[in-house]
Amino acid sequence: MTYSIVARDPQTGHLGIAVASRFFAVGGLVPHMRGGVGAVATQAFVNPLYGIDGLALLAEGRAPADIVTELTTGDEGHGNRQFHLIDAEGRNAAFTGEKCIDWAGHLIGEGVSVAGNMLTGEAVIADTLAAYQAGSDKPFAKRLLDAMQAGEDAGGDKRGKQSAALAIFRDQDYPWLSIRSDDHADPLAELRRLYAVAGERYLYVAETMATRANPNGMLDRREIDEKIAALEKARIAEGRPSASFGTPLKI
Repeated sequence: MTYSIVARDPQTGHLGIAVASRFFAVGGLVPHMRGGVGAVATQAFVNPLYGIDGLALLAEGRAPADIVTELTTGDEGHGNRQFHLIDAEGRNAAFTGEKCIDWAGHLIGEGVSVAGNMLTGEAVIADTLAAYQAGSDKPFAKRLLDAMQAGEDAGGDKRGKQSAALAIFRDQDYPWLSIRSDDHADPLAELRRLYAVAGERYLYVAETMATRANPNGMLDRREIDEKIAALEKARIAEGRPSASFGTPLKI
């Protein structure tokens, strides 16, 4: 009922998951990530413990292929499951149970995997992977979104569309970006709008947040405020409307 992409950006080491489905709030159950540790997408007859336990095992330094064996061996329902994962070094693995509903399968590339079930056909994951691999010159978030759109254009979930999500973790336990469209007629288009909204202010504010290396965060935010103000001024001068549905800012 879902297709997803799990990837590590080779330039930065950042981790990302994007997912879409004809299922409500798919972003609430499928993606699991920890910065500097790894990422797991668990789907089909979803078992959230694959995400939770998978991350714990990745944090111990276990190889993704060994984690697949351990989690499926201990789960009598593994034939109905599908999941794929990657560690902070880019090692990855995937599993599609034999009872997953057609079309179901996965593909693995260097630093990326795509998996899906209940799809219109194999082209969904093949085109998703191809688009991701062809987009190495794009920002990581856009690369993931464009890859998912290629899968949707190839047929996507054979039941239709409802929800989608995108999450990117840098080197922290919290996401750099996490956006969801839980119930929408065109959830991937909504994700693109939300990404555009994030680019107006949020992603710049995210640079000020505390990290393990800098637990105080940015103490003087004038540089970020000036950057945001300049972008807003340029947008208004060009006559471009804001992508946000929020009320105008009151300063």
